[in-house]
This record gives sequence, C-alpha cells and structure tokens, in this order.
Amino acid sequence: MSPPFKFSLTSQILLLILCSFTLCCCAFTSTDYSTALEKSILFFEGQRSGKLPSDQRLTWRGDSGLSDGSSYHVDLTGGYYDAGDNVKFGLPMAFTTTLLAWSVIEFGAEMGSQIEHARAAVRWGTDYLLKAATATPGTLYVQVGDANLDHKCWERPEDMDTPRTVYKVSTQNPGSDVAAETAAALAAASIVFKNSDPSYSQKLLQTAMKVFDFADRYRGSYSDSLHSAVCPFYCSFSGYQDELLWGASWIHRASQDASYLDYIKSNGHLMGAYDDNYSFSWDDKRPGTKVLLSKDFFEKKTQEFQPYKSHSDNYICSLIPGTSNFQSQYTPGGLLYKGSENNLQYVTSSALLLLTYAKYLKQNGGIATCGGSTITAEKLISQAKRQVDYILGDNPAKMSYMVGFGERFPQHVHHRGSSVPSIHAHPDRIPCNDGFRYLNSGSPNPNVLVGAIVGGPDSRDNFADDRNNYQQSEPTTYINAPFVGAVAYFSAKTT
Repeated sequence: MSPPFKFSLTSQILLLILCSFTLCCCAFTSTDYSTALEKSILFFEGQRSGKLPSDQRLTWRGDSGLSDGSSYHVDLTGGYYDAGDNVKFGLPMAFTTTLLAWSVIEFGAEMGSQIEHARAAVRWGTDYLLKAATATPGTLYVQVGDANLDHKCWERPEDMDTPRTVYKVSTQNPGSDVAAETAAALAAASIVFKNSDPSYSQKLLQTAMKVFDFADRYRGSYSDSLHSAVCPFYCSFSGYQDELLWGASWIHRASQDASYLDYIKSNGHLMGAYDDNYSFSWDDKRPGTKVLLSKDFFEKKTQEFQPYKSHSDNYICSLIPGTSNFQSQYTPGGLLYKGSENNLQYVTSSALLLLTYAKYLKQNGGIATCGGSTITAEKLISQAKRQVDYILGDNPAKMSYMVGFGERFPQHVHHRGSSVPSIHAHPDRIPCNDGFRYLNSGSPNPNVLVGAIVGGPDSRDNFADDRNNYQQSEPTTYINAPFVGAVAYFSAKTT
C-alpha cells in the first residue's frame, strides 16, 4: 500500500483510541439499554400495514392498505412498510424478519418483559410472508405498491391512493434471492415460536422448505424479472447465490434435516462460502451466513464448516482496528462508516454479528484469529458496545440517532406517516401533492416515531436533521431489526 494509506489507517486507529477516552462521559446503564430495547421494538408498530390490533401502542397510526392484493384476488394485507414510504418491498421485509428472529433466538433471554413485543414484531412480518408464499401455487408475491408513483406523493399511509400494484416471482419469472430470503425468515421465525406456539412454528418451517425449493429449483434474480419495479430501490446487486446458502443454513438450523446439511456441504463453495465480504445487509448475506454456520463448527465439530469459522474471523477482524485484517473506515467519533446513504444499517448489522459471534466463542472457549494475533470475545463485545453507544448518543454531537431516546434526537424524520398530521388530528384526507408542504416544513414531525433509528451522520460525524436529506434522516426496518438483539444483550448487563 502507498504511504498515504498507511498514514490514514494509523490516524483512524489513533482517533478511535482518543474517542474511547473523550466519549466516556456518556456511559449508559442497563436501564438505559432496556429503554432503548423497548423503543427499538415499538418502532415496528409505526411501520405496520393492514388492520391494526386493539393493543396498538403507537396510536397516531391507523389502518392502511386494507385492500392490498384484492385486485389480484389474493389477500396481501399486513406486513411492514420498509422505511418512510408506503411500499411493501419483499426483500428488505423478509431480511428484517430474519434479523428480528435472529435477535430473539440469540438474545431473547435478555429481553425480559419485552420478549412478547419482540415476538409480535416477528409475527407481524411472518403472517404477511405466509400469505405471500401460499396464496398461489408456484408464485411468491414480493411487493405491493408502485414505488415510482409512491415516491411522487407525500401521503400518510391511511390516505394513500397511489396504485397498489402487486408484483410476483414465479416459475417463469424467478426470484431466487427474494424467495430464499423469505425462506430464511420463515425458518428463523419457526425457532422463535417453537416453544410458545408449536403449530405455528411447524407451519412456518414447512412453508420455508417449500419456498426454498421454489427458490433453488427456479433460479434467477428478481431484479432481472421485475426490473424497474424493484430497481433502483432494492436491486439484488449481490445476485441470488448468497441468499440460497443463507436460506439453506437457516432451514438446517431450524429443522436439523440432514438434506440441508448436505446441500450446504455440496454447494457452499459455489455460493460464496469462501468469499470474504465485509458488509452484511439486505442485499449481501455472506458474512451473516458464515457466522451462523460457525456455530456448527464450534458445537458439533463439523469439519466441513471450519472454513466458515475462518471466514467469520476474517469478517470480525476487518472491524477491529490494529489487526492485520483491518478493512473498515471509522468516523473521527468512532462510528463504523460504509456509505453516505443509510449508513447505520451496516453499523447495527455488524453489531449483531459481533455479539452473536462473541456468544459462540464464549460458549465454546474459542477465539478469533486475526493473522498472527488473537481476539477475544470481550474485544468483540467492546467493539459492538462502542457502536451501540454511539447511536444512543455517545458521539461528538451528543445526539441520539434513535427517535424518542435521550434529550436530543432527530426531529425532522423523513417519514410520511410521522411528518403529516395524523388522521386523529386531521381527519380530512390530505391528498398526494398537498402533503409536500409537510415534507418541506421546518417544524418538527407532529407524530413521534418512537424508536426509529435514522440513516445517521456522515463520515465526519455531521448530521443534517433535514427531512429532505433522506440519506441521513430516513429510518428503515432493517436498521432497527439487528439493533433489537444488540441492545437486548447490553440491557441484561449490570453496570
């Protein structure tokens, strides 16, 4: 590498060390983390589509999308809006559900009184995914709403009159990526409900197997089948191989069916098992799959899975400054930085992987190997805590990036339902174009989207609390989903 890169790398490490001393004034207690956990789950109630239940806690929301799917003679009500718009995108919704389930699987024991709310959040996703997967044989419904037209309006979901176009993948127009992610979500959720609702759990697992078979048998990317309906919003840039391995891995864990173990052994090397990738997201599942499968190596000594442990180490080490495998960029304030748009999705997903891998290491007396050095589970936990604390307000701006947590948090969130007066405050319909005055208003959002984690600051720790800056001010379900598990872990630790 050139000298300037070495200087930059050294500077990042020194800045991180400095931050550990300068930011320690904002120590959080287990009570603080418990509050953040409660709010991080509550956020999902603000994203609900469909008929809201009687125990809905974010009461400024109302019923919406009650006819979704009806023009196609299927029931596609329910599910989640992905972010600040009113579209139900199948790929990020399924990924959100998978990570919510994983959070409960690994850290549900630490959730205390919030465990039922966490399960309810998972179930709101899986109830919809079951409909999407079983309504029509040989078909998976993967989106409701024309995103291009939806984004031309600024409407609360209760008023929306943009086309509720339904998009699907089928045997003729495959979508292995979104189908395999749906299978992963259903399989992971089957573990969540295995004890509390065995019959529902079995239904989830059986459907997961059928959807996975569909994904594997009829291969192709949903981006190629659906084109502008999903692109540029959620194009499958990584292809579908990573989702096939991810889906098989979750069904293997949920079912312990030997055929899925054989599938992983036979196909892993063709589906990214030996690739080192350093971003875990709705698009690329490779780092998550490696951590998930490393558990088999640790606990069952499945030697074919040893490479998953090695590549998990590579991913983990890429996040740790000072190791020979260090690949990451951090802001001067110590935040992992991957990109200018919705950066906190990478922060929360990496925090969940750090803590999950640390759990596996501690349970099995393991360590992570980074070149010639070793990293303990405690180091991974410390790294995850730094990221969680930054989000909650231990940062140069002394601002929480979770709405409703702490004294300072974003007020101008890029979110239609939150920024437009509620149907209770303003019962009359607010049409498509009339809503833009609320988008462009300088006033705080009238409806507090409690628990929403926004896209976050830039590479210099600067944050524009501006509704029009969606890159920084828009929340998404897949930012919150892994954060639920991460903050649950810290809520159970005494301070």
